[in-house]
Amino acid sequence: MFTATLAYPPSANHYWRSYGRKVVISRGGREFRTKVCAQLGGGNGPRKPPMGGRIALAMDAFPPDKRVRDIDNLMKPTLDSLQHAGVFFDDEQIDILIGRRREVVKGGRLDVRINEFPLSACPLCGAAFSAGDN
Repeated sequence: MFTATLAYPPSANHYWRSYGRKVVISRGGREFRTKVCAQLGGGNGPRKPPMGGRIALAMDAFPPDKRVRDIDNLMKPTLDSLQHAGVFFDDEQIDILIGRRREVVKGGRLDVRINEFPLSACPLCGAAFSAGDN
């Protein structure tokens, strides 16, 4: 199992920018990805081999304030950054993706848990699966 607490990510609406026909990661998106890579030892530095095989990813989003936000807009920037940091090879490996909004915390944060298959417990509550559940 992999667990990490990350900074609150930029929304997918602010992660990419278009310049004519070119789409690039925004300054805020690059800063978030750089922070994740530095925290997890990925990107341009030495890193452990990424997870292979099928995975389940659960994230708890603790927003920095009470503004209305779409939780699904947090997923792609986070997955992109985790892949870039070398946590897994490609987000295509994800068979279960769960996002849960939690209470507001100062500065915001994202708690991420990744399990490889077969799962022995629910990625959210930790309850053990019985035979044949996954």
